[in-house]
Amino acid sequence: MLNLPHDLYTAAQIRELERIVAEDHNISFSELMTRAGASALSTIKQQWPKAERILVLCGTGNNGGDGFELARQALADNYRVEVIQIGDDKLLTKIAFDAKDALLSTGKEIQGFQEELPPADVIVDAIFGTGINRPVEGQAKEVIQAINKPTGIPILSLDMPSGLHADTGNPQGLAVKATSTLNFIGLNIGLLTGHGPHYSGEIYFDSLDTPITVYKQVTPTFRRLNLEKDGERLAPRERTGHKGLYGHLVIIGGDIGMSGAVRIAAEAGARVGSGLTSIATRQSHSALINLTRPELMSHSVESPEELNLLLKQANALTIGPGLGQSDWAKALFEKAAEAILPMVVDADALNLLSKNRLHSDNWILTPHPGEAGRLLDCSSAEIQADRYSAVQEIQNIYGGVVVLKGPGTLINNGEALTRLSISGNPGMSTGGMGDVLAGVIGGLLAQGFPLMEAACVGVTLHGMAGDKAANQDGERGMLAMDLMPHLRQLSNSIR
Repeated sequence: MLNLPHDLYTAAQIRELERIVAEDHNISFSELMTRAGASALSTIKQQWPKAERILVLCGTGNNGGDGFELARQALADNYRVEVIQIGDDKLLTKIAFDAKDALLSTGKEIQGFQEELPPADVIVDAIFGTGINRPVEGQAKEVIQAINKPTGIPILSLDMPSGLHADTGNPQGLAVKATSTLNFIGLNIGLLTGHGPHYSGEIYFDSLDTPITVYKQVTPTFRRLNLEKDGERLAPRERTGHKGLYGHLVIIGGDIGMSGAVRIAAEAGARVGSGLTSIATRQSHSALINLTRPELMSHSVESPEELNLLLKQANALTIGPGLGQSDWAKALFEKAAEAILPMVVDADALNLLSKNRLHSDNWILTPHPGEAGRLLDCSSAEIQADRYSAVQEIQNIYGGVVVLKGPGTLINNGEALTRLSISGNPGMSTGGMGDVLAGVIGGLLAQGFPLMEAACVGVTLHGMAGDKAANQDGERGMLAMDLMPHLRQLSNSIR
């Protein structure tokens, strides 16, 4: 996913980009299709240079037109090409009809689907593109099932893997499992969130020489996170700096049997630069919790009143790691919610919040889909079905900044532009990883980062640290504490 644009769009916005290109810049849809075909052929040459046989599967929409045009150009370049059309000629859009006609004029025959796909070195999926918003059925379903058989043949999807919703990243019943996806003009959000990363494979992008002024006329809905652009406050510190300048983070949590969560969160906050880091936790383990990291200050807090002094000293709070849902947890959560401090609300604190809906503009909520479902009184499946709507609704109800975790983490603060992270990997699907993120964001808040900036930089540091840990030792078996040295390194990488 190198050199992808940072701005991301919905399918409707990309159609608007295409309209502006055609109407305001006198670049016809036919010309755009010619460019798309050339780009697809170039991608095949670069990615699979030994390929000789190309199988192109074309639908009846404009995505199918891209496929017909690719096939025409590949034939002219002496590839052996087979073309299968899915759908009736009566359904062809005008531009797809013209592209098919141009292919037929070469003498090439176009086949129908006959239960099995013919042999090929590369399969090109040009069935639906961004145009699917209903369950895949009929012959298209049979074709996608045939494409997804484990043959080892690489699959290139044009625009979107067919069957994948362009906005939500969710398969419409089923979707093509692409080896690579070549996206045109505007990068679709659905490739990078929800199930999109699972289906899209390696993503490539081609603007098709769209004039840069076109992009200024359509405001993107999403923007990818970027540490260099978002992390200016991570620049080297002044030589006269001291711990008092970098804030005091207080981590609240760690009910009996769950002391590890606050320990992890506290070290994460310290590793990204919090000047002081304190833990407010149960008396039974408060004296033991920092034995392996004596720089952390651990306090016994059995009643909300015992939080008073810490709250006066704190610059930011993180509440929730290992908090539980006992009466003790509820009392500490209520006390923290009264404090006029920027805070991260995570884990069990989110579950407590879901039972007593409060609104604040001074907190960052970090739910995974299950916790998000509880916040909205719905299932995690419903959250995943439309992550964008979910993060907006949570923010609208509870306020502040909402970080909806998962592949393609979304960050929303109620403004028009939602941020998206593409860092992170499945190795991070282990206990304690959420505690790391809660601590990282809290550590940035303690240093004076504004809420939205703390959330964006924190999510990026967390995901990139996980990727570095995976590159070093592999995904399987990764533990939360494996991220700590990488968090420190990344926090000092801005020059």
